[in-house]
Amino acid sequence: MTAFYTSVVVTLLLSGLIVREGKRRRPGTRMTWGEAFVAALFVTGMLLMIYGVVPDRFLKWADGELKWRSDKIGIPLGPFGHYLHSWFGVGTHNLLWHNGIKFGGGGKINFTAQDMRDLIATVIYGVGLGGQIGIWIWWNGRGKKAAQSAIEASSAYGRPLVRST
Repeated sequence: MTAFYTSVVVTLLLSGLIVREGKRRRPGTRMTWGEAFVAALFVTGMLLMIYGVVPDRFLKWADGELKWRSDKIGIPLGPFGHYLHSWFGVGTHNLLWHNGIKFGGGGKINFTAQDMRDLIATVIYGVGLGGQIGIWIWWNGRGKKAAQSAIEASSAYGRPLVRST
């Protein structure tokens, strides 16, 4: 559990460093070779955290401490399930629908704890991909607002406007 939470915190701190650097650095500023090398190394480490370490630490936590196996039928509530005991009437198994989800005609869906583990890992990948795309969009759009206001404040010949018409 500690390794997973630590990996999430480290990933968020690295994301914060990207945002801080993006706000500090003016768009269009040229990079030196050394700055480009450090930035590439940083982004590679960030992608390793997002797509490698964070999902791996979650899967290790789910397999080890939480014991979300394929023979555990039901939706596990994780480490906070004992808080939900009185709200949802969760049994001693700390599972929702520990006998499967039954339908009126006699059909039943068995959802295992391992299925939930894999679903959460997929969501972690999806959040990482969405965050990566969001950071790209934000980084590339940093100078557009300043450039747009500079265009509006100049005449058709590029001279600054003295008065508005």
